[in-house]
Order: sequence, then structure tokens, then C-alpha cells
Amino acid sequence: MAKKNFLSNLLLTFLKKLFEVPESHSNDLGDIKKILIVRQHNQLGDLLAGISLLRAIKEKYPDSSITIILSKENYKGLLKNRFIKELFVFDKSKLFNPNYFIKLIKLLRKEYDVVFVPVTVSISFTSNLLARISKSKIRVGPKSLDGKINESQFFFDRRINIDWRKHPDSHVAERILDLVRPFGIDTNDFSSEINFDDDDISVAKKFLNEIKKDNSSFVIGLHVGAGKPQNRWSLQKYVELIELLNQNFNCTFFLTGSDADNEELNYVKSKSKINLPVFKNMEISQVAALISHADLFITNDTGTMHIAGSTKTPQISLFGPTNPYNWAPVGVNKHFIRKSELIDDITVQDVYELASQIIKSKTKDENK
Repeated sequence: MAKKNFLSNLLLTFLKKLFEVPESHSNDLGDIKKILIVRQHNQLGDLLAGISLLRAIKEKYPDSSITIILSKENYKGLLKNRFIKELFVFDKSKLFNPNYFIKLIKLLRKEYDVVFVPVTVSISFTSNLLARISKSKIRVGPKSLDGKINESQFFFDRRINIDWRKHPDSHVAERILDLVRPFGIDTNDFSSEINFDDDDISVAKKFLNEIKKDNSSFVIGLHVGAGKPQNRWSLQKYVELIELLNQNFNCTFFLTGSDADNEELNYVKSKSKINLPVFKNMEISQVAALISHADLFITNDTGTMHIAGSTKTPQISLFGPTNPYNWAPVGVNKHFIRKSELIDDITVQDVYELASQIIKSKTKDENK
């Protein structure tokens, strides 16, 4: 460990001498036209919850063009985003591929007016380095995060202290803006957004037409998986919830997921007496289109929760260890349930009662 720290400090010292830029305390970014954002270090949920940053930039500079660098794990969340002009996928495994490396360098060496490196829960040395290599007049990044100093802050001339501890229950969609607020960049719209096209809608409608029991049935989607085991509500409780809803309402159900969720999907399907078609391994924009045509979506705290959060569909998100005030989707009819750090402290009745209220309210509105 000591040897590793020594080598890390040696590398930082070398890079500081080579790449350090003088810090500026000016809040004037000047006339901005070309913007680069580096977010290759964020997971899909972080990315989708922070759409407010893109919106704020375009509200402040409507004629600007945004280029964004994302990771191969999260880029699909912004493939059709209306705020972005150009998207580049950063993949460390391809850096020794000459063609890929040349494309990356060409992208970075375009003349940008400003580059931003947003942070949520961690600081990325790689993202900071990419920002420094870029040919930009101004570089904005974290000076510290929650009191922890960014050791590569010298890559930036505008260095911002980010501290969630001041507002522990504030949403990530608001906190992501702390990086740019000093420059007068802000928004009052913290909602997420995934853009989908007619092709995506066509795929979604075809699936719904095949599964709907009748035109009057209430369409309910469920996402029973999650990357983190502690964020997964009991599969048996999902089975019981589906049965209870089916007994009391005229419902059509569907599940979403990928091959990574096969174990969970197979369990719920095998234990349920109800037909549960699966919308599996589909593009994010197609999943968003499908959920947007559902009447209710129930989900664990995971990436698909944020996809659903980008739609106007009523939603129930189930939380355990994560603070929902930080991460739950925001907007009208976006509900969450959390009883404790143990997600299974949420009962079937808890979810059923809220779902019943949503169904009855929607049915009442339709019958007016």
C-alpha cells in the first residue's frame, strides 16, 4: 500500500508540473458556444438523475452545442437526448487501438469554450485528465467533494467545492448544479428526460397490443431486479402483490429486465398464476417508450427506476438503504416507499394500498 501511495504521489507530482493551470476566481465564462462535458465516471442512474445539468446549460446558453463523453455502461441513456449535439463513448480497453485513440484525441482537441466535469458521489481522475487534455479556454471541475480534496484539481482553472453534507436530503438533480451555479447556470426543472422516437413508440405499442387483455385493463409494469442485492424487494412479495392487484382490478402486467435479471424474472414468472410477459434486453429508449404508455410502474431502486422516472407515468419506487430524497424520481405522480434500510420491511400491503389509490384515481379521472 505504501509503495502504491508513493507511486501515485510521484505521478501526481509529475502531472502537476506538466499540466497545472493557474486557478482563476472569475465567475465570468464569457460568450459560450462550444461545451464539452465529461461524465464517463457515472452510473446510468446518476446520469439520468442529473439531466438537469444539461437543461440548465441550454436554458442559459440556448445557442450552444454540447459534446459529452460517457462510458460504455451509461451512454445509451443519452443516445437521443435533445440537449446533446455529439456523444462519444470512452472505453479504456480501446485506448491501444490506434483508430479509436485518434478519434478520442481529435474529439478532445476541438476548440471548446468550456469543459465541465460534474460529480455526484465520487471524483474521477480519468475524467479530470480528459478535461485537461481537451483544448478548452476554461476548465471547470471539483476542488473537493464532501470535504475530501481533489488531488488532481490542478487540471482546472475554475475549481468548485461540492459538499452534499450541507443539504443531506437534497436531490442529486439539484446538487449536480452546484458545479455550475457560481457561473449563473441554473434551472427550476429538476425532472429527468429520455427522448424516444416513433420507432421506439412502435416497438412499445406492438408489445402492448400483444399482451393487453382488453382495452379497459389497467397496464402495470414491474421491474423486480436490481444490480445491488440490498436494493431488491422480496420476489415472493412481488408475486403476492401481482396476485392481489389482479384479484381486485382488471390489470395487464408486464416485467422489464435484461439477461442479468433472469434469475429474478424466472422466479416471479414461475411462481405466479398470472401471465407475465417480459420486455427484455431492449434499448433504453424503447423501455422508456413502453413505460410511458403504461398506467403504473413499480420498481426497485435501480437504473430502470430512473428510466421510468423520465416518463409521466405514475410510479412507485421501493427503497432500502439509499436515501430516496437524494435519488427517487421527481415529478407529479412519482411516489416512493421506504420503511428502513432494509427494503423488505416494506410490506405487500404498503405497496398495494398506494397502487390502489393510483388506480382508483386514474379510473375516476377517465370516467369524468
